[in-house]
Amino acid sequence: MHRLEVALDERSYPIAIGRDALAQSDWIGVIRGKQVAVVTNETVGPLHLAKLTSALDAAGKSVTVVTLPDGEEYKTAETLDLIYSALLEARCDRKTTLVALGGGVVGDMTGFAAATYMRGVPFIQVPTTLLAQVDSSVGGKTGINHRLGKNMIGAFYQPRFVVADLATLDTLPARELSAGLAEVIKHGAIVDAGFLGWIEENIDALVARDAAALGHSVLRSCEIKSEVVAGDEFESGRRAILNFGHTFGHAVEAGLGYGVWLHGEAVGVGMVLAARLSQRLGYLDEAAVQRLTSIIGRAGLPTRAPEMPVKRWLNLMAVDKKAEGGEVRYILLRGLGNAVVEAVDEAIVAEVLREHAAA
Repeated sequence: MHRLEVALDERSYPIAIGRDALAQSDWIGVIRGKQVAVVTNETVGPLHLAKLTSALDAAGKSVTVVTLPDGEEYKTAETLDLIYSALLEARCDRKTTLVALGGGVVGDMTGFAAATYMRGVPFIQVPTTLLAQVDSSVGGKTGINHRLGKNMIGAFYQPRFVVADLATLDTLPARELSAGLAEVIKHGAIVDAGFLGWIEENIDALVARDAAALGHSVLRSCEIKSEVVAGDEFESGRRAILNFGHTFGHAVEAGLGYGVWLHGEAVGVGMVLAARLSQRLGYLDEAAVQRLTSIIGRAGLPTRAPEMPVKRWLNLMAVDKKAEGGEVRYILLRGLGNAVVEAVDEAIVAEVLREHAAA
């Protein structure tokens, strides 16, 4: 069992990482009130809900369960309202703690519900996918999608505890595991070339679900993200590097329709395109681009972008949270392990898209 701290002064919180971490009782200690609302989905609930509710029942908590439909396409205001309605029907008060049991979609929506229900109630993240354990459960980004853009409606709202139980990864479909590896690779690419090298050497073990390899990948990813978040909680500067590959990736998700590609699959292709853009600007050489692309492909992720008209790509990326003054800011690599955030001339971006992603 490993334990990290996300250092945010009075909003600091621990991350517990380990096999059967959910069975440990220390995370329940942060729940001050009697009422708990567990938000899960129809896929995860049958697998892990009983273990969670058993622990809460043993601690004397009154548990309400909210089960959502499964999929990125349901990360909407309409689905969010299901959470609010369940909380109101159960007469949940301001001391109620919400617990997110699921992947990134469940975590993001539960966090946003917690941020806004009665102007803010506490919540705990229990991520059950690799992607959520290494990325979306840490850092306090919450929200829902809009038909015109991904994660455009939300709030920064930190959890009280993150419980990353590695045993939940045993039930993860292979495609979902690969999607999570995209975010693991991202962490190495942006700040830690040594970790990227470790991933390259251990990618086959990660795909094969080697317990030690997965444990290290979750731990190191959470260490990296925690350090970046602690220095820039509200993404006013350096935290934006955590979005490497996401500007292109979000365009893929919105362009194809939410749920057609998994988030991690879109990020994988987005990292390839961002690396190509970095190369076009003279920041990366061909060998580095090929090396990163190879790691992404060996993780079971697509490396060729879906074809869309260049204008469609540019319009989708213009609706991006990192845009400032009408300029889209891209996360680029000035060498593997060294990410920067810069505005790029649209004509240069269009050239890269025509060569690697245009219909």
